[in-house]
Amino acid sequence: MTVDVSAEPWQRSLFGALDAQADDTFAGLVRHELDTTSWVDHAPGWLSGHETVFDQLAAGLAWRQRKVTMYERRLPEPRLTAWWTPAAGPAPQPVLATMCALLTDRYDEPFDSIGFNWYRRGDDSVAWHGDRHRHSVPNPIVAIVSVGAPRPFRLRPRGGGASRSFDLGLGDLLVMGGACQHDWEHAVPKVRRAGPRISITYRHGAR
Repeated sequence: MTVDVSAEPWQRSLFGALDAQADDTFAGLVRHELDTTSWVDHAPGWLSGHETVFDQLAAGLAWRQRKVTMYERRLPEPRLTAWWTPAAGPAPQPVLATMCALLTDRYDEPFDSIGFNWYRRGDDSVAWHGDRHRHSVPNPIVAIVSVGAPRPFRLRPRGGGASRSFDLGLGDLLVMGGACQHDWEHAVPKVRRAGPRISITYRHGAR
């Protein structure tokens, strides 16, 4: 199946084209308490050289477009996806394995898979949801590294309520923990115009 990999042009930066390197000190990380049992950690620019990572992922992964049920019809999901586990061999880029090791050490969880979501333009999106593996993993930690142009990433209490928003891209790290997958939902909304972004999502026990 052929998928549309065309994307909105975006403004690139000198720093984004550096060699890819994650900050092993997590110096810029700030924890945000969503409620008494749920939290997110946010580290802007955690991964330097994010444009290099974006370009290699966009060109090198086997992207596919799933079908989802919307408005009582099966329609193409408005984003592209790819998946990696150790059974597929080495990680697509060495820096992805480095980030996995750093996140595993910091959060004391055996991250064992990477999901990739490519939002090509502003009309690519994903609706409110929580990760499905919350049903099999108690309080899973989900870590997302976003490369490419910034896009809103929103969180709200499950079922509705006031939302929190983070503009993620440019190598930002966002980690959801505690009861976040049970009690909160997250979404990437449609926007009028946006450059392309790929989210690199580390999970444990989700294979």
